[in-house]
Amino acid sequence: MTPSEPFGPREFQLVLLRRMADHQPELVEDALRSLGATRAESREANRRWQAWAHGRRGPGEAARYRSVLGEPVARRAVPRLDAELLEWELPLWPELRWQVIVGRPTAVWGSGLVRAPGSPVPELRTEADLRPWSCTLPEVGNAFPPAQARDGSAPTRLRLDFTLPDGTPRAAEFTWGLLQRLL
Repeated sequence: MTPSEPFGPREFQLVLLRRMADHQPELVEDALRSLGATRAESREANRRWQAWAHGRRGPGEAARYRSVLGEPVARRAVPRLDAELLEWELPLWPELRWQVIVGRPTAVWGSGLVRAPGSPVPELRTEADLRPWSCTLPEVGNAFPPAQARDGSAPTRLRLDFTLPDGTPRAAEFTWGLLQRLL
């Protein structure tokens, strides 16, 4: 991948995988193979994304997602927040969507992977059900209330503290909203 090559959904997925490799290198290697990509391509995609994200002349964050991913497959207004949810399909995770919360006029308030409408939600009843890449942060929070989200170990990560049905307190770390590991 060179700086002059187009940056599209494949490269965006490489960016997401770059941070996930910290905790799930085997899953990331499998995903890279399925995308026909190398670690070097993943690093280059991340470098380009970061340069674009932090450049002075780049488009705003919401415009950057549209530029890379195209028009969203779904958009929903959230009137009580004066915001809009935009969602894109990603081939690597067909049961999930990349969701961006955009406040008025175009400020991105958050982004991450969420379950696609109509995709089966995994049954989460025990610790054994909490497998990497099997569920999203809201799904774990809903399955094991009360749960409390906290900042994770990096900007793209969140930690969720919750209690299992047997009373055992646990914490899980999510990258881009997707379960990576139990702590």
